[in-house]
Amino acid sequence: MAKVVLIRPPSIVSVGSFSGFITPPIGLAYIAASLRSGGHEVVIVDALGIDPGKSTYIGDKLILRGISFDRVLELIPKDVDLIGFSGMFSSDWISLRPLVNMIGEKFRDKHYIAGGEHFSAVPEVALKQCKDLDAICLGEGEETLVDLANAIDSKSSWLKVAGLIVRSNGKFIKTENRKRITNIDDIPKPAWDLVPLNNYLDLNLSFGVDKGRNMPLLASRGCPFQCTFCSSPTMWGTRWIARDVNLLCDEIEEYIRDYNINAVDFYDLTAIVKKSWIIKFCNELIARNLNITWQLPSGTRSEALDDEVVPLLYKSGCTNLNYAPESGSERVLTKIKKKVKLSRMTKSFRNSVKAGINIKINIMIGFPEETHRDVLTTLWYLIKISFMGAHDISMAVFSPYPGSEIYQDLVKKGKIKHDEDYWEKMAYVDISFGGSFCENISSRWLLFYNWLGYFLFYSSNYIFRPIRLYKTIKNIITNKHESRGEMALAQIIKRFYFVFKSSKKNKLQRQN
Repeated sequence: MAKVVLIRPPSIVSVGSFSGFITPPIGLAYIAASLRSGGHEVVIVDALGIDPGKSTYIGDKLILRGISFDRVLELIPKDVDLIGFSGMFSSDWISLRPLVNMIGEKFRDKHYIAGGEHFSAVPEVALKQCKDLDAICLGEGEETLVDLANAIDSKSSWLKVAGLIVRSNGKFIKTENRKRITNIDDIPKPAWDLVPLNNYLDLNLSFGVDKGRNMPLLASRGCPFQCTFCSSPTMWGTRWIARDVNLLCDEIEEYIRDYNINAVDFYDLTAIVKKSWIIKFCNELIARNLNITWQLPSGTRSEALDDEVVPLLYKSGCTNLNYAPESGSERVLTKIKKKVKLSRMTKSFRNSVKAGINIKINIMIGFPEETHRDVLTTLWYLIKISFMGAHDISMAVFSPYPGSEIYQDLVKKGKIKHDEDYWEKMAYVDISFGGSFCENISSRWLLFYNWLGYFLFYSSNYIFRPIRLYKTIKNIITNKHESRGEMALAQIIKRFYFVFKSSKKNKLQRQN
């Protein structure tokens, strides 16, 4: 039996970021469950969940959230055999790299591995920039980590474990490819008992809109599409696999009983692909009368969301949908291989608004070949969807995500250097963004367009529906949010207030 510690690092977020929601670590909980099922001892150190309200102001624009690095070190058992680090987002690398180095200094005789979408995308970069890492887990980690723990226990070679890139005698050796897990219902349910889950539930912390005690859930894995800005094909391939509807609803019932939840957030890459599956799921929820709400805070496609499906979504408890057209320009959509029809998507979210579902739209500007005309087309699209009733937008300046097709192209052209400045830019959706990877539009113009997009959408939204302005102000004051935009705005207000208090406190200390 090997003793494994899985670490979720503290997070670093920029003061003006619209992202950075604190959510339970469902990926680590799944891996921990598999390790335990394989007979190994597991400890999870969730640096965010232990104290989700703790923030430390660092530098001029960044905030460290969660417990300190020193506290993380204190929580690692001395008899640990393997230490694993989770890095789903490249912005996590800003805090992960120094944390790994600190742990490596203290526990010199231990084994270290890292996994998640960031590491699957740039494994050799991570190994070069962090000398203490022994290996990178590529793709899904459940089976790979169990096999690795078995290898450590039996003192056999890591090179026999499929799904790794291993540091060996100064070289990086890729082991045999590991196949995707096809029967995802066989994966043990997340080991939530190893995570301070109630710290999240009691504070209503989730990826979606605050609907009470929101439980994270995965209904599927993978995505069948190949958008050039997304790293999903690198991590998951292009196969979409859905769970059994009855087993999924059984799990929801279990969480209602064990954790007193009243809401569910689906963290899927693309939850709704197959129409027959989503209809069956909705009907099962309705039949069981579980009295919960559920939402899809990740970007949603519209192929299966037609006149038949949307009313079922609402009837079964779906309150919020997050559509992801990404652009209002058909030319840009073709370039980025976003195979959506704007007319079909527009019709779908019009039906969703009519059904009573809160709709958010994801938009990006500044793709490498985008033009001013493309952006202006997108801005006009925002006004149109505002008129149709969309409640919310998330507008971001494009940042090349490691592992994506665009990223690989920019690396080949020498336009990306993996320095500190690049990783800090990965803390995207920042209202003070200052960089451009677009051939035709400068960073200043992109920043202007980004602000203009928010202004055009929300000003027109409140003009078309004045009652929404009153509701927005009321919801932010009462801390009862109905949309992701209200949550993001409330977070930014809190961050700026925190920075103001910290700056004032530091000034007083210097004067004394």
